[in-house]
Amino acid sequence: MVEAIAVPAALVRGRHIWIANDALSRLTGYSLATLTGMAFDACLDRDGFAGWVDALNLCADGSQLPPALETNITTSFGGHRPVELHLKPLTLAQRRCVLVTCIDQSDVSHVQSSLLSMTEMLQQIIDGASVASFVIDQNHRVTHWNVACERMTKVHRSKVLGTTDGWRAFYPSERPLLADLVVDQSAAEAFSSLYGDRVHRSAVVDGGVEVEAFFPQFGQQGMWLFFTAAPLRNAQGEITGAIETLQDVTARHHSENELRRHREELEERVRQRSAELAASARELELFVANSPIAVACTVDGVVRKANPAMGAMFGYPSAEMVGMPGKAFYRTEDEYRLFGTIAGPLLSQGLPVHTEMWMQHQSGKAIWAQVDAHVIDPATPARGTWWMMQDRSEILHAQGQLQHRIEELNETNHKLEEAQNQLLQQDKMASIGQLAAGVAHEINNPIGFVNSNVNTLKKYTQDLLAAQAALSAATLRSAQPELVQECARIECAFELDFLRDDLPTLLEECSDGLDRVRRIVQDLKDFSRVDHAEWLDADLNRGLESTLNVVRNELKYKADVVRRLGDIPLVFCLAAQLNQVFMNLIVNAAHAITDKGTITIATGMEGDWVWVQIEDDGCGMPSDIKRRIFEPFFTTKAVGKGTGLGLSLSFSIVQKHRGTIEVQSEPGVGTAFRVWLPIAGPKAGEDTAAPPAWVWTRSSPTG
Repeated sequence: MVEAIAVPAALVRGRHIWIANDALSRLTGYSLATLTGMAFDACLDRDGFAGWVDALNLCADGSQLPPALETNITTSFGGHRPVELHLKPLTLAQRRCVLVTCIDQSDVSHVQSSLLSMTEMLQQIIDGASVASFVIDQNHRVTHWNVACERMTKVHRSKVLGTTDGWRAFYPSERPLLADLVVDQSAAEAFSSLYGDRVHRSAVVDGGVEVEAFFPQFGQQGMWLFFTAAPLRNAQGEITGAIETLQDVTARHHSENELRRHREELEERVRQRSAELAASARELELFVANSPIAVACTVDGVVRKANPAMGAMFGYPSAEMVGMPGKAFYRTEDEYRLFGTIAGPLLSQGLPVHTEMWMQHQSGKAIWAQVDAHVIDPATPARGTWWMMQDRSEILHAQGQLQHRIEELNETNHKLEEAQNQLLQQDKMASIGQLAAGVAHEINNPIGFVNSNVNTLKKYTQDLLAAQAALSAATLRSAQPELVQECARIECAFELDFLRDDLPTLLEECSDGLDRVRRIVQDLKDFSRVDHAEWLDADLNRGLESTLNVVRNELKYKADVVRRLGDIPLVFCLAAQLNQVFMNLIVNAAHAITDKGTITIATGMEGDWVWVQIEDDGCGMPSDIKRRIFEPFFTTKAVGKGTGLGLSLSFSIVQKHRGTIEVQSEPGVGTAFRVWLPIAGPKAGEDTAAPPAWVWTRSSPTG
């Protein structure tokens, strides 16, 4: 039970401690072992011994509980702790004992002592203050009247302390003091009825008021007093009194009167000078207002003046610009700070600023402005800055248009040169095509009758050989030996048996050669397509075969051609131009092969697109060259070996068909070109989804 008690406690038998708790051990500084059996009064100071004995006697008597005993506990360290002892008689195990609990009064005593010290200190502060002050309580009785107040009013504190007669020091008849009104929390009308418009609420103290009034009874010629009253509140915020202070401001009033007289004289002089300056200012204002150049004045980065031209330039009424920050006319905060870093050092040294820069119109439109600035007074740059500006946006726009036109002309000239060279290349190819077509036509005529004659000759030869065989048989059947011998001699002399076997073979080889010439002529016609120069449905696989026949001589010593031609539909296109693209890619592939390599030609279809892929195992290209291969006149060949127009022209032809041409290359591995063409032609290509992504997988030579 004793251990469960939170405060220091002990069970006492007779005068000795039977059981003590840890709280008592901490309070006294003695261990529990030491406390057990120790006389409790050994812990008390001498002044508390008699009260302790009386309390024990009352507990032994049992008639009544002893009152609380205030005394001091003497600790093991020699210190003294104020406590309040409570004794309760108990019977435990059929033995009488007393439960003693201790309430530590150290904190309470400290607080009481502090409050007393603070009260005395406040009394000293008020009495020692140089400002006349008095305090009243909530019943309007004067509780403080300091020495300064005695000197000012010539009224000793003994006459007013504890009374409500503080008004006698100031007024001939009874009336509320300013502090009385504050304690009563009077309405504003009550203050005004006594002090008129001289009373003001304090800007510093909540609920405080200030008044300035003249008191003729103070001093030799009266005294002006500035007096203030403020409420005093308790911890709950309730008003418990008020303090009023009084200051002699007579000297200030005299100074103010003297200053007023001097001010009036000075104002008269200023009025005269101001009239002169006003005339000059009006002239300057008229000059600035009518100036066609935008003019403004800023101080500390804020517009103080602006003429109509400045307002018109930025889209504001000039009056509205006054008070606006200067950075409002810049496009961004960064541009404002950047200009400040450039112009600030110059203006701070009194140097002018001349520049052109972007600024911002009220509508958000950018303005290219010519800016000239100089400080009002170089000796004191902080006085402000004059700004003169002109909107040069139209001039800049004109310069920009001129530059744009020059660039357009240069671009047009470049395109014309490119187009001219492409036209020359196309014209050359067209001439080659026309020449090939003309040669093919000229060759077709003799080939026609030669082929006809060879066929006739084959028939005649067959008839002649049949007739000779029949004559030989008839001769053998005759009974004329001389004739048979003569026929045998003739056959042997002319090797008729060899001719009989070899002549049909020769004629057959002539027919094969003529067929081959005819196919070459047809491939030349198919490659040039002079007879089909318009848009039509064409077989790209056939065009590739024709192109391979045309460039066979270019390839036969450089590369083996592997064909992987897929089953693709006819494509609406300009077949001759696409054949030219295929020829350029195939010839370039052959040129990329150093010794002997492989060129793989493949075709296929994905969705609405047909693709043609030409791949080689040549030297490949680095990325910096691959980026430029479609530029006009770009070539990696030696001077005189290439024009640099082949791939550029091929790119233009594929674009004309609304297709795409892609390239993948790896140095030392090879290069692959893939041409994507819309099956339905360029008009359909405009509405067709883009071709699928191409992932290049290196082809094996054997397929």
